[in-house]
Amino acid sequence: MAMDDRKKAFEDKYARDKELQFKVGARRNKLLGLWAAEQMGLKGDAATTYAKSVIESDFEEAGDEDVFRKVMADLKAKKVDVSDHRLRKRMEELLTEARDQLMKE
Repeated sequence: MAMDDRKKAFEDKYARDKELQFKVGARRNKLLGLWAAEQMGLKGDAATTYAKSVIESDFEEAGDEDVFRKVMADLKAKKVDVSDHRLRKRMEELLTEARDQLMKE
């Protein structure tokens, strides 16, 4: 009986951790989308719509490369000068910020 309880506790923790990881990633992508929108001069509803498109781009493949490619292509299309390194660094910073935000909620 104790082994079943322990197994259930591990399964529950794993599910909570995966859910948190998903929420942190989605929040990071929203923040990234809003940041990129600002860089491109988008405001209001246009910025919000763009941020949603960044969130949706993360469902194309596992990992962050799909998001990176989308945002970088959009920035380049708008002639915003951002290096690969700077965008990846901003993604890391916003991941930390997203995690902090969710932990405070």
